[in-house]
Formats: sequence, structure tokens, C-alpha cells
Amino acid sequence: MTRTNKKITVVGAGNVGATTAQLLAEKGLADVVLIDIAEGIPQGKALDIQESCPLWRSPSKVTGTNSYEDTAGSDIVVITAGLARKPGMSRDDLLHANAAIMREVAQNISRTSPDAIIIVVTNPMDAMAHLVQKVTGFKHEKVIGMGGVLDTSRMRSFIAMETGAHPNDIDAIVLGGHGDLMVPLPRLTMVEGRCITDILSGPKVGQIIKRTQNGGAEIVGLLKTGSAYYAPAASTVEMVEAILGQESGPLPCSVYLNGEYGIAGVYVGLPVKLGGNGVEEIVKLDLSEDEIHSLKASADAVKGLIVKIGI
Repeated sequence: MTRTNKKITVVGAGNVGATTAQLLAEKGLADVVLIDIAEGIPQGKALDIQESCPLWRSPSKVTGTNSYEDTAGSDIVVITAGLARKPGMSRDDLLHANAAIMREVAQNISRTSPDAIIIVVTNPMDAMAHLVQKVTGFKHEKVIGMGGVLDTSRMRSFIAMETGAHPNDIDAIVLGGHGDLMVPLPRLTMVEGRCITDILSGPKVGQIIKRTQNGGAEIVGLLKTGSAYYAPAASTVEMVEAILGQESGPLPCSVYLNGEYGIAGVYVGLPVKLGGNGVEEIVKLDLSEDEIHSLKASADAVKGLIVKIGI
């Protein structure tokens, strides 16, 4: 494996950020810079990951820093910085605290990596992606929210648990905001080529949908002092691979809509094709009236958050 000339910065050296940096380095996708305001934490975690690279036969160079100057010229920036949810805390509760963090991060990124593609992971993710785009002034196509990939993976996991099918044989899609009003689409969910509604009862499908919508909260409740990080990190890396041209096919991501399905001026999850320019195509789906109604309701919830943080 030859050394890559790509550079990816991960902002935030907590569980999500450090795991994302680990997976990026393990796959040898790029050189990785891990940045955090806490002195020693990003340096220590980066060194630990770097010392693992020979075992992975990875050419990636991994560095930790507290200075945005070390992130300059990044091709991709992944933002995981922010407060994690605690038991009983909704994504909305995080809004104002994380908005302040996002403003500072976005200002630094726009200064040091003006050509980067940004993946926003911090919750509430759709609103944070909108904020980052506004602060940086980057093209909408170059600021993308991670949510749909994670929600879809959770739904596929729950279907696999219920049916015994291999996850590779399960196609699912979740649209809308990365929150309680996300829109799983059972009509387009296939298990070994068959629609899930032909395999499972209506109540069972409903249980899977509900568990998908509450997937993050379920993990928060179990961990007590933290939130999910393995699956969010893996979802982020899949998006990175698509941007770098190593994955093909559409992925559900939070993107800025400009009239699609009658929705405009807001980030919301839809299937898109990613590439070297960020969002290269929003894939059109033949949605029913009820599905469009649910998607609009989800988008309206995101708009409400945007209004609260004054953007």
C-alpha cells in the first residue's frame, strides 16, 4: 500500500472522533490530523493510532494537535466536536451549546482549509450542518451531514436480528432529519429481494421503525455516561470512502434542499451520490403523498432548530 497524499482532519478527540481517526488510518485512506482543545488528548490518541499502523500495514501518518494551523490544507474535515447526549437529554437539548462550538470550529476551518469538504457529525446534526455552511460560506455541496447512513445501518441491523438475514442482503433507507422524526421507508426496504412488509407483520415492522428512530437514545440509556460512537464513526468513514471514490452507489446523507419534494432552505436526509466535489447528485425517489408529508414534517422540525440558533 503506497502512501496517500490526501489529508483528513477530525475535529474532536472524543469517542466518535478518535474512533473515526482509527478507522481512517486502519484503512489507509489518508493522513489524519486529530485536533481537540484538550492538551495532550489528541496527541496521545494519535500516537497510539500511529503505533498501530504498522500492524495494519497502513501508510497513514497520524498526528494530534491543539492548533488549527496543523490542519491546514485538509481535503476533508470531519467535525465531531461537541457535547454528547446524556440520559434523558434529547438532541434538541444540545442545540445552543453545540452551536457555539460549531461557530468557532467553522471559522477556523474556513481559514485554514478553504477547499475542504466538511462532514458534520455533531448533534443536532442537520441544524449543525446548516450552521457550519452559513459560517464557512462554503458551497452547500461541500458541507454534508452524517445521519442517514447511521440510521439506515441501525435499521438494517434490527431487521437482521429479527429475520436472521445477512445484513448484505438487506436494503433499507431512512430519510429526513437525524432525530425523532426521521422517516424510515418500509415500502422500499428489501430483505433478500422481498419487501419487508411481505415478510414481517405490520406491528413488527412498526417496532423496527420505532427502534430505529430511538436508536441513539437506546444506546445512551444503556451506557449511562456516554453515547454511540462505533456505528457513527463507521458511517462517517463510509461517506469518506465515497468522497474519495472508493465506494459507489447512493448514500443517505443530510444535504441542503432547494425545492426537492417541495422543501427548500434546510438540510435534511436524502439519498445522494458523493464524490470529489462533495454532493454530486441528489437521487430522486418516487415517494407517496404520505411519505412526502412525513419528510416535510421532519424538515420543519429542523427548520425550528435553525430559527432557535438564529441562522
